[in-house]
Amino acid sequence: MVIKYRELRKKSKGFTLIELMIVVAIIAILAAIAIPQYKKFQLKSKTSEAKTNIGAIRTAEEAYAAENDVYVFCGWTPGNTPEANGNNWATGAGHQGFESIGFRPAGKVRYIYGVGATANTPGTDASTNQVNDGNADIYITAKGDLDGDGSKAWFYSTDEDPSIVSDTSQDDF
Repeated sequence: MVIKYRELRKKSKGFTLIELMIVVAIIAILAAIAIPQYKKFQLKSKTSEAKTNIGAIRTAEEAYAAENDVYVFCGWTPGNTPEANGNNWATGAGHQGFESIGFRPAGKVRYIYGVGATANTPGTDASTNQVNDGNADIYITAKGDLDGDGSKAWFYSTDEDPSIVSDTSQDDF
């Protein structure tokens, strides 16, 4: 009887069902940890759009102010509500502010942008809505909702220190 068991054991070359179930359980545990971290990493990388565009808007505003001695307020563009999948950049009526300073990003943007006297309130985008650069600071603001949970992430910078881009959001993304 012992000999038959040993012979049978030598012939068996596959895995048992228990061994396969253990491997599947380990893979499931690793996936449960890795997938949310990967999604968080993807969303975090998309926040670089806001920081890059804020820098470009600041540069365009400074160039405009150097030529015209005024800053230009710009209303929320490309719309009033950011979308996780992105919006095409808006031009034309209601978006003259960004057109006048020469700012237009390529492709879709996941944040909406505005320039105003405070971080929360951008200008109204009239061509006459300009401020004297000696009397007021401008706030360049980006607002987005990358994860689609309704909580907005806010980034802003002023014309004073180009190295500072603050994240004032209550949400990660």
